[in-house]
Amino acid sequence: MTNVFEKASVTSDLAQRMMAGAQAKAVELGVPMVIAVCDESGVLKAFSRMDGAALLSVQIAQDKAYTAIGFGMPTDGWHDFIKDDPPLASGAVGGIDRLVIFGGGYPIKVDDRIVGAIGVSGGHYTQDMEVAQAGLAVLG
Repeated sequence: MTNVFEKASVTSDLAQRMMAGAQAKAVELGVPMVIAVCDESGVLKAFSRMDGAALLSVQIAQDKAYTAIGFGMPTDGWHDFIKDDPPLASGAVGGIDRLVIFGGGYPIKVDDRIVGAIGVSGGHYTQDMEVAQAGLAVLG
């Protein structure tokens, strides 16, 4: 048995390319956004607050990325996951620090490995999802 293991992580270059793709989509939508990319451990790797983006979106974008990497699932999946389970819904919301249960956060997968996450905030959550997906699109 080994005492260590290797983890794959998003590179700075990929994080910046994702940021550029997401920002381009936000400009196209005409909505200033906050975009956060974190590594496989939930640590911020790249960040941008576009001119005019809401102050509260700074933390929300980071929390969306943190939620997505923390559970390896998009943030919009949480609503359906907990909506019919009252104990889980009441325990998760407000009980799990930094948990976001609406759209805009996605894990970043490379070769079927989760290497980081992207979180976007600033518009309606459906717009946040579009912008985050544009960032993910640089993966091909």
